[in-house]
Amino acid sequence: MTIEIKVPSPGESISEVQLASWLVKDGDYVEKDQEIAEIDSDKATLTISAEESGIIKLMIEEGNSITVGSVIATINVKKTGKDDKPPKTPTVEVPAASSSSGVIPEVKEHKKESGEVSKPETTGDESEISLSPLARKILAEKQIQTSEVVKFFRSLRLSKKDVEFFLEHKDKVSGTAKEKPADEIPSKTIWGNRETERKKMSTLRLKIAERLVSVKNETAMLTTFNEVNMTPIIKIRNRYKDIFKEKYGVSLGFMSFFTKAVTEALHQYPSVNAMIDGQEIVYHHYADIGIAVSTPKGLMVPVIRNAETMSLAEIESGIKEMAIKARDNKITLEEMQGGTFTITNGGVFGSMLSTPIINPPQSAILGMHNIVERPVAIEGKVEIHPIMYVALSYDHRIIDGRESVGFLVKVKEMLEDPAKMLFGGNDPVQSLLGL
Repeated sequence: MTIEIKVPSPGESISEVQLASWLVKDGDYVEKDQEIAEIDSDKATLTISAEESGIIKLMIEEGNSITVGSVIATINVKKTGKDDKPPKTPTVEVPAASSSSGVIPEVKEHKKESGEVSKPETTGDESEISLSPLARKILAEKQIQTSEVVKFFRSLRLSKKDVEFFLEHKDKVSGTAKEKPADEIPSKTIWGNRETERKKMSTLRLKIAERLVSVKNETAMLTTFNEVNMTPIIKIRNRYKDIFKEKYGVSLGFMSFFTKAVTEALHQYPSVNAMIDGQEIVYHHYADIGIAVSTPKGLMVPVIRNAETMSLAEIESGIKEMAIKARDNKITLEEMQGGTFTITNGGVFGSMLSTPIINPPQSAILGMHNIVERPVAIEGKVEIHPIMYVALSYDHRIIDGRESVGFLVKVKEMLEDPAKMLFGGNDPVQSLLGL
């Protein structure tokens, strides 16, 4: 019996996706529920699993756009017994550029005269190899370290065919290969040969481009800037980070402080947390904060729901969970929808200052940047402090200059005086005195 593998619907209003990559080869024996392909929608990367065990036949090439419901492969489920599986051979296939020592597509086991496979040589170099998400998942399930894989392949002897493959492909690889979006990195990295290369943009990249252009054309976007003295936050973090991690199991980062400060500021400036819907303004009485995360497939923005009710530990745990899901392509569409405000941190890449673009239909976005020691005036004296420039891009149709500047100043005040976060953005002394 032959069954068809069809493209599932990634979500409402999505009718077309792109076949990002096959995780198996044509003619492979696949197990039931084994991940066989990755598809890119305009919002996320999803995986397709085999519905039954058997021999798979691939019908669509990688990179092609396909409609939801179309057939991409078939599985012959007649061969389901163990005896029907393709016989194992001593040949081991390794993805191109999977080791820093070279590109090895086919390696044969080196056996001693007694017929025993030679033991792996012990080396001090346990550098990791580049693994696909599925391969990394399998290693994790089997509790195998990547260093064991490196040692295993280094213990095998290269054949003539392996060397010929290396000579043919060695100029196409520059350093250790890493998984990167196919529409961003060309297959050849040789400079000066006057060649060009064209690659089809992924569905996700096309949607990002469309949304960015629409934001510039359909909103009155402006950006206001300020600076934050990070000394108080850094002191708190250095003092309590070990205790915090021991108690809650997560690291105490800067993002939780910024998220907490933002939720308090949004409460005082509700227009920054609002959105335009036709001829109406929708005000949200909650703060669903989107945290921009860079992934191999592009920028994704998972949402932390009701961040205004969460503690710093809960925020850190939520951010960590969402970031891992996004980078492992396990994030769902629901987890990226419905945000009311977004925070993006270009500082992790070394950005000093930028003007972030609004994530529609939201009306504002906060941009964090790198922390640099700068001379500042403190009570009439010049001191050196770690300073971060922050930027708030906002839609001027709904947010006036007074609200945008006031919001950013409030965020700055609470970060420079963290005690205010405990009192809803108010001065703790005034709260104590009832003023």
